[in-house]
Amino acid sequence: MRRIITVLIATLALPLAMAVPAHAGGLDDAFAKVLVKKVKGTNVKKHLDAFQAIADANGGNRAVGTPGYDASVSYVEGKLRRAGYKVTRQPINFVESWSENSPPVLDLTAPTAKSYVPGTDFVTFQPSPAGDVTAQVQGVDLTLPPTPAPSSTSGCEASDFAGFVPGRIALIQRGTCPFVNKVINAGQAGASGIIVFNEGQPGRTDPFPLDIGEWRAGIPMVFSSFAVGNELAATAGATVRLKVDANLVLGTNDNVIAESRFGDPRNVVMVGAHLDSVPEGPGINDNGSGSAALIEIAEEMALVPTKNKVRFAFWAAEEVGLLGSDQYVASLSDAQRDRIRVYLNFDMIASPNYAYKLYDGDDSDGVGSPAGPPGSDEIEERFEAFFGSRSLPTVGTDFDGRSDYGPFIAVGIPSGGIFTGAEGLKTPEEAALFGGTAGVAYDVCYHQACDTIANVNDTALDVNSDAIADSVARFAFNLRGIPPRTAPQAAAALSAESATG
Repeated sequence: MRRIITVLIATLALPLAMAVPAHAGGLDDAFAKVLVKKVKGTNVKKHLDAFQAIADANGGNRAVGTPGYDASVSYVEGKLRRAGYKVTRQPINFVESWSENSPPVLDLTAPTAKSYVPGTDFVTFQPSPAGDVTAQVQGVDLTLPPTPAPSSTSGCEASDFAGFVPGRIALIQRGTCPFVNKVINAGQAGASGIIVFNEGQPGRTDPFPLDIGEWRAGIPMVFSSFAVGNELAATAGATVRLKVDANLVLGTNDNVIAESRFGDPRNVVMVGAHLDSVPEGPGINDNGSGSAALIEIAEEMALVPTKNKVRFAFWAAEEVGLLGSDQYVASLSDAQRDRIRVYLNFDMIASPNYAYKLYDGDDSDGVGSPAGPPGSDEIEERFEAFFGSRSLPTVGTDFDGRSDYGPFIAVGIPSGGIFTGAEGLKTPEEAALFGGTAGVAYDVCYHQACDTIANVNDTALDVNSDAIADSVARFAFNLRGIPPRTAPQAAAALSAESATG
């Protein structure tokens, strides 16, 4: 019956598309109302039950590189193929294992000789590739002496490497953007090795072990104390030997990409959620919830001849560094990126102690990262309009770089989405708006074994699934207010706290 109704909608949509202008009350509005009615929280919950069963049968999790993730991919692929989508798997790489065979080496070889002590003066950045290079050091946009508060943007932007001599070892200062950004930019500039040194403020002087999840520069990389970095920066013509002796083994898993058979391929509405869990648990809220909602929405709209192409993405390896979405965006040409008019991201939409959080596309909150690319404000407004139509409050949430919108924002694609909170504590103001308990995490089972089917708030799941359906339906027919893709934003705009340089 469900499919029959969808066919009837599709049949009606064709003449309507030619007759009704794309404005409020037009085809986009009509289709949104129909799709929202068809999308049921109970059906979304059935997909969550399936993810729980997959985890139960595969060691209790659905993490990248495990049978549980492979089974999740097969489940999503099967559902969407049967619904009528063109489904592809995109292989992506992740670090399967990494280990050091011997301590790293960092020696000043000219103009004088000095050996730095591993574990005290510096540590290897996990997962550094192996390498042994002797070359001159070149500082990259350093702030010396350091400012009283963290402020360095050393290596955060490709432009920081203007004038960098390929083959030299990049000397980069910790600061306000992710270490990953610095490493990628240094590799693209032709560095033969990387030394990142701590920034220099109290509490930011010593090196410490850190897994940044990034290896693709293909060069050895270490993290040193401020004293070491400051000394190298002050030594004219400093040449060092940098050696990392490590075993790096890469694994392969798949993104799942499902594309509608209808719509203009020059105007793509992309909708994404990460499919993997952490190894510690089944990941039913994080992020079975977002994935399950997208499956239900995709099934219900599969046969509708939308004006714009709709592309659903289920990302691999988000939990180990946004690797699925990052490698997907990196694989696109500029022309292919231009065709993605909006990217909508849904990561944790059913937290038990939830708040309805909308990504702050216009930076009206003035917190953390700047506004998203032009058009992100329009995405936020459309979500606000949906919740407003139900007299439901919302609050903003920052583009902090912790989910799969990050790579899209970095290349200038308008982005937005919904988030119900993770390990952060609910504020008294939010408890007054949404209920629940102030001073308690939005999800007390975040990244734990207890993130099971019992860790889902059914009200939040149902409401947010409807909100997603509304936005997807409207953008599928109407991209008014969404400008063409802009130039890529500064990488510093995406400063994930957990990996900040």
